[in-house]
Amino acid sequence: MRGKTAEDLKLLEMLDPVAEAAGYEIVRIRLMGGERNVRRLQIMAERPEDGDMNVEDCAKLSRAVSEVLDAADPISGEYTLEVSSPGVDRPLTRLKDFDTYEGYEARLELDRLAEGRKRFRGVLAGTEDGQVAIDLEGEEETALVPFAWIIEAKLVLTDELMKRGAEMRAARLSDEQQTSE
Repeated sequence: MRGKTAEDLKLLEMLDPVAEAAGYEIVRIRLMGGERNVRRLQIMAERPEDGDMNVEDCAKLSRAVSEVLDAADPISGEYTLEVSSPGVDRPLTRLKDFDTYEGYEARLELDRLAEGRKRFRGVLAGTEDGQVAIDLEGEEETALVPFAWIIEAKLVLTDELMKRGAEMRAARLSDEQQTSE
């Protein structure tokens, strides 16, 4: 899920060590666009210790990644590089994300039918043996979905999630203010 296409996965393999050396984790890579227009390489990343990614972090990772991409030249034709935070209503691409955001609402899309459907929405209940636990509305028991079946997952923008984002931002601003004094 961190990369969708074979090209994404190849770039991820190349850039994961670069991001880690710079102090970040890549959440997701997408190389978008077709042959006629300039393609866009989107990299969502975060600091592993707090899940944050500010403008300075984006610039630092962008410079580190650009050096490797310029030297290796793995993308044919023109492209633009976009490095960003995953955002508040972030994609969930790693098994650990489902533990980190336990208690928050998410949407899952599967690569196959389960219970007659491919899309699910509910409250994350962590993970268990490589499966994502999710409490679906109207269901009494927690559903377990194999992580390998999930092709896309994303947090749903709710008041609780917005509150968490605001609290994290306030804490970051307070830390930055204390550091500058």
